[in-house]
Amino acid sequence: MTRSPPLRELPPSYTPPARTAAPQILAGSLKAPLWLRAYFQGLLFSLGCGIQRHCGKVLFLGLLAFGALALGLRMAIIETNLEQLWVEVGSRVSQELHYTKEKLGEEAAYTSQMLIQTARQEGENILTPEALGLHLQAALTASKVQVSLYGKSWDLNKICYKSGVPLIENGMIERMIEKLFPCVILTPLDCFWEGAKLQGGSAYLPGRPDIQWTNLDPEQLLEELGPFASLEGFRELLDKAQVGQAYVGRPCLHPDDLHCPPSAPNHHSRQAPNVAHELSGGCHGFSHKFMHWQEELLLGGMARDPQGELLRAEALQSTFLLMSPRQLYEHFRGDYQTHDIGWSEEQASTVLQAWQRRFVQLAQEALPENASQQIHAFSSTTLDDILHAFSEVSAARVVGGYLLMLAYACVTMLRWDCAQSQGSVGLAGVLLVALAVASGLGLCALLGITFNAATTQVLPFLALGIGVDDVFLLAHAFTEALPGTPLQERMGECLQRTGTSVVLTSINNMAAFLMAALVPIPALRAFSLQAAIVVGCTFVAVMLVFPAILSLDLRRRHCQRLDVLCCFSSPCSAQVIQILPQELGDGTVPVGIAHLTATVQAFTHCEASSQHVVTILPPQAHLVPPPSDPLGSELFSPGGSTRDLLGQEEETRQKAACKSLPCARWNLAHFARYQFAPLLLQSHAKAIVLVLFGALLGLSLYGATLVQDGLALTDVVPRGTKEHAFLSAQLRYFSLYEVALVTQGGFDYAHSQRALFDLHQRFSSLKAVLPPPATQAPRTWLHYYRNWLQGIQAAFDQDWASGRITRHSYRNGSEDGALAYKLLIQTGDAQEPLDFSQLTTRKLVDREGLIPPELFYMGLTVWVSSDPLGLAASQANFYPPPPEWLHDKYDTTGENLRIPPAQPLEFAQFPFLLRGLQKTADFVEAIEGARAACAEAGQAGVHAYPSGSPFLFWEQYLGLRRCFLLAVCILLVCTFLVCALLLLNPWTAGLIVLVLAMMTVELFGIMGFLGIKLSAIPVVILVASVGIGVEFTVHVALGFLTTQGSRNLRAAHALEHTFAPVTDGAISTLLGLLMLAGSHFDFIVRYFFAALTVLTLLGLLHGLVLLPVLLSILGPPPEVIQMYKESPEILSPPAPQGGGLRWGASSSLPQSFARVTTSMTVAIHPPPLPGAYIHPAPDEPPWSPAATSSGNLSSRGPGPATG
Repeated sequence: MTRSPPLRELPPSYTPPARTAAPQILAGSLKAPLWLRAYFQGLLFSLGCGIQRHCGKVLFLGLLAFGALALGLRMAIIETNLEQLWVEVGSRVSQELHYTKEKLGEEAAYTSQMLIQTARQEGENILTPEALGLHLQAALTASKVQVSLYGKSWDLNKICYKSGVPLIENGMIERMIEKLFPCVILTPLDCFWEGAKLQGGSAYLPGRPDIQWTNLDPEQLLEELGPFASLEGFRELLDKAQVGQAYVGRPCLHPDDLHCPPSAPNHHSRQAPNVAHELSGGCHGFSHKFMHWQEELLLGGMARDPQGELLRAEALQSTFLLMSPRQLYEHFRGDYQTHDIGWSEEQASTVLQAWQRRFVQLAQEALPENASQQIHAFSSTTLDDILHAFSEVSAARVVGGYLLMLAYACVTMLRWDCAQSQGSVGLAGVLLVALAVASGLGLCALLGITFNAATTQVLPFLALGIGVDDVFLLAHAFTEALPGTPLQERMGECLQRTGTSVVLTSINNMAAFLMAALVPIPALRAFSLQAAIVVGCTFVAVMLVFPAILSLDLRRRHCQRLDVLCCFSSPCSAQVIQILPQELGDGTVPVGIAHLTATVQAFTHCEASSQHVVTILPPQAHLVPPPSDPLGSELFSPGGSTRDLLGQEEETRQKAACKSLPCARWNLAHFARYQFAPLLLQSHAKAIVLVLFGALLGLSLYGATLVQDGLALTDVVPRGTKEHAFLSAQLRYFSLYEVALVTQGGFDYAHSQRALFDLHQRFSSLKAVLPPPATQAPRTWLHYYRNWLQGIQAAFDQDWASGRITRHSYRNGSEDGALAYKLLIQTGDAQEPLDFSQLTTRKLVDREGLIPPELFYMGLTVWVSSDPLGLAASQANFYPPPPEWLHDKYDTTGENLRIPPAQPLEFAQFPFLLRGLQKTADFVEAIEGARAACAEAGQAGVHAYPSGSPFLFWEQYLGLRRCFLLAVCILLVCTFLVCALLLLNPWTAGLIVLVLAMMTVELFGIMGFLGIKLSAIPVVILVASVGIGVEFTVHVALGFLTTQGSRNLRAAHALEHTFAPVTDGAISTLLGLLMLAGSHFDFIVRYFFAALTVLTLLGLLHGLVLLPVLLSILGPPPEVIQMYKESPEILSPPAPQGGGLRWGASSSLPQSFARVTTSMTVAIHPPPLPGAYIHPAPDEPPWSPAATSSGNLSSRGPGPATG
C-alpha cells in the first residue's frame, strides 16, 4: 500500500512545477497544458533568480536604458494640422488631397476671418438699422487693425485677398487701381453705402480730394479723366463687371451721416432703409456681376412670409478674406517695403497670425457689455491656437495624477510591522512606471511617431493606471512566498507564480492597441501605436527592473530595517514573541496552517496495459465552519488589498510581532472570503446576477441604437469660451461649407465639354448644394468661359455687319470684336496656323453651346488674359496655368495674330456651397451623392472628385462602423488565441472572450445614453476596452482554472485570492484617470474620462460578479486532479500527519478494467475556503456557499477518517 503525498491548495495563477509535484505529473500523465505552463514558469523562475542575484546591475542598467529612451522626448513633434490628424491614411481622400497639393501647392488661396452677430435675447429680429449699425461698428473696428512687425506697419489693405486685379495699359490708371482695388469682404453691409467704409484703399489725383470707395463714383471718374487718357479698355472692363457707381449708388444705412453721398437713393428723403428688403436676395461687392454674396452667407435664422419675402433674421455674418502666407510672401517679395528685413515666408505667416489674433481681440471688444447685440469673432489662427492649447501637456495635472498614485501606492504597501512594510517599494514602483511611460513616449518620438492631443492629454494617465496594476501584483506576491522557499529563490518563486498573469494582461493590452491602430485616422493610429509601445515598455520595466527593486527591498527586510528610512533598525525587530507550548501541540497547528481532515470518494482504475492502479480524487467535499478565530483571521495583513493574492503562508506561521489596530483587521480579502463569495455563489444570487446582467446587455443594445456618428468642433473647444460661442452660433445659423468639384487630367477637356456640363448639372441637383439665384450665372469656369466667348462673338458679328471689321483689318472694331477676329482665324495647325476664310464660316460657340475643340485651348489662353474678374469669380485654379498673352488691337503683325494654346489641363475645379449640414447623416448623404455623381461622370470618361472640408473630415464615417466591427472582431479572436495559448485551455479563453464582448457592447450602449457620438476616438476606446478588460478577467479565470474542487469551490477560491488585486487595479486605473476630470476641455472629460471610467466600472463588475457566476456554472474542469500510480518507480512521500490513504484492490481484477470505490483521508493546508473544514457528507450535495457565512461560525474539530 502506498501513501499519498500531501494535497496542496494550488494558488491561483500558479500550478507549481516544484519538486513535490513532479512525481504527480509523471505518475499521473497530466495534460500537456500543465506541463507547458510548468515549463514556462520554470523560465520565469530562472529569470527571477537571475535578477535577484544581480539586482544592482539590473537596476542600474535598466534605469540607464529607460533614462536614455526618455531623452527622446526632446525630439517629440506635436502635430496640430487637422488634415494630417484626421484624413484617413491611404484612403481615396488622402490620395485626392495629395493630388490637389501636388498641383496647387500646400496652401489654400485665402484664409477666412469671420464675425457673427446675434442678439443677446434669443430669437430677436436683427434686421434693423440699429443692429446693422452695431455690426458696422464691430466690423469697422476689426478692419482698422494694424500690427507692427519687423519695423513695418501691416493693415488690412496690405494683407487682404484681392480678386482678379486687372492689367491696364495706362500706367497712371494701373497704379491707381492697384491702390484702390477693394479687399474681398463678404458682408451684409455691402448692400449699403457703409460697406465702403470697410475698404481701406485710397488714391490721389491732382485737384481732387483723396479718392476712396466712400466717395468714388467710377462712371464720373471716367468722364473726368476721358479727355486726358485713353481709357476705352478700362471702361469696357468696368462695364463687363457691372461696377456702375459702386458704393455711392447704394442707400445709406444712416442717411443722417454727413458723408452720405448725394447719389444715395435715400440721401434726400433721409428715411432709414428697409433692411429686410435691401438684404433680400443677398448683396454685391463692387462688381454686381462677379461679386454676389448670397443670403445664406450673410443671414442666419431667416423667416419669410408666404410669398417668400424676407421678414426677419437672427444672425449676421461678415467674412474677411486674407492672403495665404505664400501669397503674401510672393506679393511683397522684391518690394521696396520689405527689401531691408530679409523677407521670408515664415515672416509672412507671423504677420498674418499677429493680425488675426488682434482682429479677433478687437472685434470681441468692439461692443460694450450692455449692448443688445453680441459679436463672435473667429479666424484660422484661433483654430490653430485651440489645437495647440488642446495638445499642450498640463504639467499640473500630470504631477497631480502621479502624486495621487504615489500616495495610494505608499498607503497600500504600508504595514504595521515596520520591517515588513513596503511603502518604499510602492513609491519606487510608481516612479519606475512613470519612467517607463516617459521612455515609451521617447521611443515613439525617436521612431518618428508624431504626438497629438490624445497623446499629451490622455496617454500619460491611462498608461500609469494600467502599469501600476502589475506593480501591486508583484510587490504583494513577493511577500507571500510559499513556506520553505530559500531566500535566494524568493524572486524566482514570485515571478513563477505571477509572471503568467503579467504576461497575459500585457500582451492583450498591446494587442488591443495594435488592433485599434487599424482605424485609419492618423491621430488615432498614432495614439494606438504609442499606447502599445508604452505598455510594452511598462511590461519590460515591471518584469525586469521592478524585481531588482524588490530584491533590494528583500535585503532591507531581512536586515530588519525601517521602510523608507532604511538606515534605521525596526523597533519591532528586537521584540521577543513567546509561543506557548500548547499552541504547537499535536492537535493544533499555527494560524493559517490549519490541519484539515477530509473524507472523500476515490475512484481507482486498473489499466490493463501497464498493470498500474490509478486513484482519482474528485473535487467535491462538504464544508463546515471551523472554530472561531480570536484574531479575526490573520491570514491577511492589515495594510492593503493586493497582498492577499496568493495566500500568505510564511508570515502566518507565527503571530504578528507588532499587533495591528482593530480597525485594520477588515480588508478586501476578508470581505471577499466571508461576505462576498458566500453570497454571490448561492443559487438564487446567481439567478439574480444573470438576470441583471442580461437586462444590462439588453438595455445596452437599445442604447447602441441611440449612438450617432460625428464629432463637431464644438465638442472639442472648451465650453463657456468665446470660441465655443462662435462655433455654436456658426453651427446653428451658418452651416455652410465651400466645396469644389475637381476635374483631373487623363482626359481631353476639349472633347468632353458635354460630360463636364452634365457633371455640373448632376452635382448642382444634390439636395445639399446651395443653388444660385435665378438672376445669377452659374459659378463655374466653363460657363464663364463660354459666356465670354459668346459675348465677343456677338461684338464681332456687330462689327462685321457694320463694316468696322473686315477680312483684312480689325483696327476700327471694338476690343471684343478684335479678340474674336484673332480667335476665329486660328486653325491649330503648326504649319498653317491662320485661315482668314474661317471668319464667316465658324463660330466660337456652336449651336449646342459647345466650344470647337480646335479652339478650346487657344480660347482659354485669351479668356484667362482678358477677363481676370471672371476668372477670379470662377475659382477655376487651372493647372498648368495658361500662358500670359497681351492683346494689342493696333498690332497687326503676324506674330501678334498667333495665339499660343494652353497646355492640356490636369486640374480645374467647379466651386459649390453646401448648406443644411447639421448632423453627420447630412454630411454622409451629401458625400454619397457627390461620389455617385463623380462615378457617373467617370463612366463618361471624366475623372473628377469632390474636395472640401466635409469630404476631408466626414468621409471617415462612411466606413467607420465597419472598421470598428472589424477591429473588435479581430481583437476578440486574437485575445482568444493569446489566452488559449498561455492558459492552454480554449474553454476558459472562450468564457473570457464572451465577457469581454459583453463589456464592449455594454460600453457602446452606455455611450449612447451619455450622448457620446461615435467617431474615431470612441472607436479607439471601444477597441482598447477589450485589452483593458483582460485586466479584470484573466486573474479570476486563471485562479479558477488552477484550483481544485467543485465549480462553486473553485469560484470561491478565485474570488478569495483575486478580489483584492482586481479591485486594486480598478482603483489605480481610476486614480490615473481622475486627473482627466480636471481638464478644461469638455471633450477630454466626456470622451476620455467618462468613457474610460465607465469601462473600468464595467470591468470591475464583469470580472468580480459575472465571470465567477459563469465559471461556477459553465467553468472548465480543474487542471490538476490528484492521481497516483501503483508503481515501484515512484517514491512515495511520507504520509501526512493525522491521516493516510487507505485503499485496496481485489487480486482477481479483470484484465481490462476494474473500479474500486474507497475512502481516504488527506491533509489540506491552507483550507480551500479560509476558516472552513472538510467533513464527511456522503449523502449531502456538494459545497454550498451558505455554509461559509461569517455569521454562522461554529467550533468543530477534525472529524475522524472513515473507512
